[in-house]
Amino acid sequence: MKQETIFAFIISIPRWFQKNFIHFRNRFPLSAFIISRFFSMTVMLFFLGLAVFGLMQLAPGDMVENYVRSQMMMDTNYRQDNNIYTEELIRDYKHKLGLDRPFYEQYTQWLFNVFIKGDLGRSLISKAPILFLIRTRMVNSLILNIISLFFLTIISFATGIYFSSKVGTRVDLFATFFALFLHAFPYILLLILLQLFAALTKLFPITAYPEFPFSENPPGFVFSYLYHIILPLTGAFLAGIGGTMRYIRATMLDQLGMPYITALRARGISEKRIYFAHAFRNTLNPYITGSANLFAELFSGALLLEIIFSYPGIGRLMFDAVKQEDIYLVLANIMFISFLVLFGMMIADILLAVVDPRIRYEKA
Repeated sequence: MKQETIFAFIISIPRWFQKNFIHFRNRFPLSAFIISRFFSMTVMLFFLGLAVFGLMQLAPGDMVENYVRSQMMMDTNYRQDNNIYTEELIRDYKHKLGLDRPFYEQYTQWLFNVFIKGDLGRSLISKAPILFLIRTRMVNSLILNIISLFFLTIISFATGIYFSSKVGTRVDLFATFFALFLHAFPYILLLILLQLFAALTKLFPITAYPEFPFSENPPGFVFSYLYHIILPLTGAFLAGIGGTMRYIRATMLDQLGMPYITALRARGISEKRIYFAHAFRNTLNPYITGSANLFAELFSGALLLEIIFSYPGIGRLMFDAVKQEDIYLVLANIMFISFLVLFGMMIADILLAVVDPRIRYEKA
């Protein structure tokens, strides 16, 4: 009888949770939507990390054995003459480090350290705390990508709206051709040409980061940083402006062909008000939806930018970690970047409800 009572209690937990969550969702729909999205983000990040951990274990080369040998060389209890180690010693040291366990057990232990101890671990190569390595690099990448996204959004909307009002003219044809050209131009070649331009003209530095730290001279660092990132920002802008401007122009033309625009014009509403008070506002919805993908594209494109311009960002850190097969650093990098992308998508969904009163999350 006791076992039946316990079983009935366990079965009733999901029903109780579902009933209370529905009540909570009816009272606080936006909060319930955010909670459900965070739950789904957690599940996706868990399986993503598991897949990455497994794939890194299958990488070619004996990364684990090389790492174990380097650790034994620095351990006085295991140091040998001429650095010659037997298979038994290597096996014992693997067991000591926990590297002889299956990858899913190592991943579970890593998750336990992250959420219980707040420790992301240490880099297998540099031995530095992973949180320290990621924190500064992530800040650098966020600053660069947010600035890029800001200017890209402002200028794309300005040019897209302007050229939608000039549809069919020579100006519009030239702008469309130029946008297609930029959209099809190879991104890596564009960055190399910009760096060659800097090297030949000496107008801009060929690197994208100041040579002195922020703590040494904060005001001077800010001005030097803004000067150094001009060319990288130009490359990111030119790579994204073509597709984004064409997208906004096409969305504006689609809105201007709607029946409600014809009705507004029949009522004598000015073209300026039609463009900015009606068509422009409806153009925001698809752009906000795609802005999270645009942010993800900026992060993926930042890898090439950071390597070519020697910018100390998260993309370059990821590249070095993969090249050195630093599995814990790779895993933490991917989890951080994936979280930012998923979080950006959630913010985009919330902004949709802000700009469009028709969108609500009662059934989120």
